[in-house]
Amino acid sequence: MAKDMTLLWSDGSPPCWRIQIALEEKKLQGYNQKLLSFMKGEHKSKQVMDMNPRAQLPAFKHKDYVLNESYAACLYLENQFGGQGDKLVPECPAEQAMMYQRMFECVGLNQIMSNIYFDWKVPEGERNDSAAKRNLEALTAEIKLWEEYLSKGPGPFLAGKTFSLADVIVYPNIAYLFHFQLSEDRYPKLAAYYNSLKERPSIKTSWPPTWLETPEESGKMKDV
Repeated sequence: MAKDMTLLWSDGSPPCWRIQIALEEKKLQGYNQKLLSFMKGEHKSKQVMDMNPRAQLPAFKHKDYVLNESYAACLYLENQFGGQGDKLVPECPAEQAMMYQRMFECVGLNQIMSNIYFDWKVPEGERNDSAAKRNLEALTAEIKLWEEYLSKGPGPFLAGKTFSLADVIVYPNIAYLFHFQLSEDRYPKLAAYYNSLKERPSIKTSWPPTWLETPEESGKMKDV
């Protein structure tokens, strides 16, 4: 069934990882895949451009259907293969509402993290220190919100008592933060959430390969 699917992805990219987790959750192993490097400019290759003219990853295709936005791909996989693997949309209306809310709140978190990633790439002498500081302040405020959500939430997962699309979407971002040494002491609820899901089969199987080789990167998030 998964042989008519293709995923072009990059190691450690939260949007790419979301689709990998969703594919694992829906028991869609055996799809065609190719690991590409942003650093080598492989996201601008003809193979990517034919699927995603924005020259971005992920690039995902099922049959003749192309879905390059990770949210769209995850929703599509759940809708098309809802009866297979684990159900990722709760039956409970309250949990379903919370799932969609947390999913789309992650758009803001992802944007702030992208801003900071690009700050890292700017040579120190050319960096706008004021803008970089504002980005870090925005990230700190955002992370505090997610810590509060988990502190007041009704269950161990983002939407309640069951693992859902909210976790598929948000977990890669949270893992990325801790990979760059976000303080577990400062954010104990987020740390507990991060550590509790590390062993979930869909997450463990799709864990970024380079992260296995280097469990923690330089402490770029330690002061957040």
